[in-house]
Amino acid sequence: MKNSVCSLFGIEYPIIQAGMIWCSGWELASAVSNAGGLGILGAGSMYPEVLREQILKCQAATSKPFGVNLPLLYPDIEKHVQTIIELNVPIVFTSAGNPKTWTETFKKAGITVVHVVSSSKFAKKSEDAGVDAVVAEGFEAGGHNGREETTTLCLIPAVRDAVSIPVIAAGGIGSGKAMLAAMVLGADGVQIGSRFVATPESSAHQAFKERVIDANEGDTLLTLKELTPVRLLRNEFFNQVMEAYARDASNEELNEILGRGRAKKGMYEGDMVNGELEIGQVSSTIKEIKPAADIVKEIILEYRQLLQTESLNRLLI
Repeated sequence: MKNSVCSLFGIEYPIIQAGMIWCSGWELASAVSNAGGLGILGAGSMYPEVLREQILKCQAATSKPFGVNLPLLYPDIEKHVQTIIELNVPIVFTSAGNPKTWTETFKKAGITVVHVVSSSKFAKKSEDAGVDAVVAEGFEAGGHNGREETTTLCLIPAVRDAVSIPVIAAGGIGSGKAMLAAMVLGADGVQIGSRFVATPESSAHQAFKERVIDANEGDTLLTLKELTPVRLLRNEFFNQVMEAYARDASNEELNEILGRGRAKKGMYEGDMVNGELEIGQVSSTIKEIKPAADIVKEIILEYRQLLQTESLNRLLI
């Protein structure tokens, strides 16, 4: 495939694997890149020395382009930035912060910069800050999300109208059908997170992967918007949060319930009771754990079949 996203990143297919905390290590990133997409390391859950090790391992495992997802609220971000530049990472996806802060630094180093947004307003601000593309992430997405609760179906055309740079759709995308829908709405590519959690290459705990493929409709909810909005699977920790809301708990109490290391405990260490289990609504459609390369192939095959066959004729009036 040839389009603006493929040309920008030097990849075969406009499929980007999201840089999810505790799930997106070098094995997953290199597997997606080797399959023709763009693999991303999730730096938000990595100490500086860990990110350095992950980048080096990814460089050894693939000759294809890959990137790093860098939450701009990361407490030791200067060290991450230094490592990314020093090790010649070609692409950075920034999120959770002001893109003006580091975009110029990365661009001067010859790095392609993409920023994740949840509204057309912030998409335009990102373009003005000099980023090369934006990820427009809808309400359906897993993990940390926008407070606006704008769905992908509404967000993509709004962002497309607001900016002239490439738009990458995210949130609720896990199939070729969803990819085609996003492209019709104006996206130039798609970013997929939850589907890649349920892979052998994902660094998520096996118990979390199995919980994801067991998820049903309605098993996730966007919550903790007073702190940092996050979409979670229902478990005992989730129930504690809901009970706190029922008694009108203060932000301080919510913060105390959240504590530290909840996401690591759940997704990486496998505590399905007390851990924070971040995943998207599309988890209800994921029914098996399979290699990342197979997922990329299946999505592209379905996408092309819809375009090349008469599958869309039923839509004609």
